[in-house]
Amino acid sequence: MPDANAPAPRTVVPIEPFVLIAEAFDEGRVTELRHSVTSCAYAAGLRGQSLDDFVLAVNELITNAVRHGGGHGWLRLWPDGTQLICEVADHGQGISEQRLGDRSRPAPETAGGWGLWLARKLSDTMEVETGDSGTVVRISAAVGTDHHARPGPG
Repeated sequence: MPDANAPAPRTVVPIEPFVLIAEAFDEGRVTELRHSVTSCAYAAGLRGQSLDDFVLAVNELITNAVRHGGGHGWLRLWPDGTQLICEVADHGQGISEQRLGDRSRPAPETAGGWGLWLARKLSDTMEVETGDSGTVVRISAAVGTDHHARPGPG
């Protein structure tokens, strides 16, 4: 006869990825947000050059959102398995197909145009969705490494 007081078997449910940062930002919050990203990325396991590269890539994206995306944006940061993912969204007018398709390094004397190129070079992956109502850029970095392979200049 089964014990009526015995607890019912429990089902183990996998833990969903959790968000480390979900914040709106404007120009006045860029520095503070960069520091938050650095702390969270370190706590998530990024180290050395990978940490520095990821934080610089995120900084370029939030700076782009402020400069070109209407003066403000939204950042989310979360771990996903062996990756750390950062998504930056804005409500600007979007990025032209020509600009988005141009993967060449900007000329050294060029004052602008470095943000997306740097973010692409400094992260392991980069996805961009853009249109008239804004842009969402998602980058990732492998956790647990102190450097990642990037293609050479070009």
